[in-house]
Formats: sequence, structure tokens, C-alpha cells
Amino acid sequence: MPEDEYLWLPREDVLTFEEIGRLVELFAEVGVDRLRLTGGEPLLRRDIVVLVQQLAARPWLRDLALTTNGVLLEAQAADLKAAGLHRLTVSLDTLRRERFVALARLDALPRVLAGIDAARRAGFSGLKIDTVVTRGDNDDELADLIEFGRDTGAEVRFIEYMDVGGATAWRPEKVVSRQEIIERLEARYGVITPLGERASAPAERFRLGDGTTFGVIASTTRPFCQACDRARLTADGVLLLCLYAQHGTDLRRPLRAGAPHDTLLNLIRAVWEGRADRGAEERRSVRDRGAYIPVSVLRKDAHLEMHTRGG
Repeated sequence: MPEDEYLWLPREDVLTFEEIGRLVELFAEVGVDRLRLTGGEPLLRRDIVVLVQQLAARPWLRDLALTTNGVLLEAQAADLKAAGLHRLTVSLDTLRRERFVALARLDALPRVLAGIDAARRAGFSGLKIDTVVTRGDNDDELADLIEFGRDTGAEVRFIEYMDVGGATAWRPEKVVSRQEIIERLEARYGVITPLGERASAPAERFRLGDGTTFGVIASTTRPFCQACDRARLTADGVLLLCLYAQHGTDLRRPLRAGAPHDTLLNLIRAVWEGRADRGAEERRSVRDRGAYIPVSVLRKDAHLEMHTRGG
């Protein structure tokens, strides 16, 4: 959840499904063939299954994924699969109920676990579980999460704690690095083999001796800005090229003003071709590093929140 007293987006600012579809087709013309619905929590969006069905029908689409906190997944997993969703990622930072309440400010761990089970029964074979590891909060659960992933047929991806958006309590000593994660798991499981197939994907993948695989996303200690090929479109139509970006390009305004197809296409192309974002690399070099965005600023600008930009 975001900070208290949060400024929510006005409903009329949020893109309609038709507007999302138009922008998606424009992105396809410049080479995009993979889409992910994320947030925030995409399953809160009314008729999300309809949007999935509309996007999945695109003949050029190679991959359609969705990231969810899992709270509402149990009731929607089968419908999402039937609508054409290819892959699911569930964010889960702890397997302990009291910790879940403290981290999420919601007593919903049983619902999340039921959602994961429903996803498996619905046929989502490529299920992933994303865990942000923070020292003193859940870093003693690495092996527990690996075992849970093995038992549920899901691949766990451990994510280094980043200082973007609402991470106003971030400090360097809370980060559990990729190196430490690997060392701890090797102490438990023995030799761990890198799979060496990362390309532009954010996660490095590894294999345990028994064949169990897991991933690590090391955005804080080992940024991969140079290989990043992702763009983000917020719910109200702002194009962002980096999780650390403090400014984006408003596509909703020209879209609703009736801008011609070529004008919008050229705008998207120009933004992408001019990108020079290296946010994670730049933050790594900052001395006396603390939280990136103060609470007072977050409460004034919704677009600076991690959940608003698809983090």
C-alpha cells in the first residue's frame, strides 16, 4: 500500500480499454510484441478479464503477462486463463501471516495462497513469485520461499530492495544483495549453477542441485540499465522509460484531443529513440544514499509512486 493520505487518480483520467487498445497498436508498430498488466493491482480494474481478452486477440502479440498481489486472484484465475492470459506473476514477500499483515497492512495471506493454488489449477504453468527481500523483515525466509515455489510449481524471483517511489523507509543496510542471497542459499543447498540466459530480462536465473530454478533481480547492486528494453504506460496514459524517471510523456492528452495516428506514432518513436535513462546506475553512484522521493513529494504527484508506474 502507498503512504497514508495518498492522492488517488481521478477516475476520468484513467484510460478506457479502447484507449489502451489504440496505444497498444501504436507501440506494436514500433516493435513491441510483449505486454504486461501490472500496477498497483490490476485485478482491481473493473472487467480486467475483458481487457485481457481484447489484448490477447492481437495476432502480433507474443507474450501477455500479468503481475498481481494475489488477493483477488482465486476468483479470477480461471477466467483470466480462458481469456488468453499467457503468464502470471504473484508478488509475495512472506509466508508468515503476522509478517504479511505488517508488510501489506492487510490480513490476506490465506487469500493470496488460495489465489496461487487457483492459478495452478487453471493451468498457468509458468507461474512466478516475486519477493522483495528486506533485511530484518523477511530475509530469513529465502529457503522457505524456495521450498514453497518448488511445492507449488512456481519459480521464485528474489528482488533487491529498491529506493524508488514509496520506499520512503529505504536505507542501504536494508538491502540484501544478490551476492548475499546466493551465498545464503548455497550454504543451505550446496552448489548453485547460473543458467546464463538473461538477455534483456531483469532476472538472472539459477539452478539448485535438484533442478529447482529461481531468479534474482539485482537492480540495486548490479543494475542492468544498458540492457533494459522496457517502457511503461501508466493507467492515465503517461509514458515512462525508467522506474526512476521523475517525468514522463503524456499520451492521453493528444490521444483524446484527436491527434492523427502518425503524430502519436512519431511521438512514441521520438521518446524511445531519445532515451538516455540510467536511473539504477545513477543511484548506485550516489553517496550517502537515502530514500529517492520524500513523502511530501509523493503525496503531491501520483506518478512518482512505484505502484503507479508498474513497479
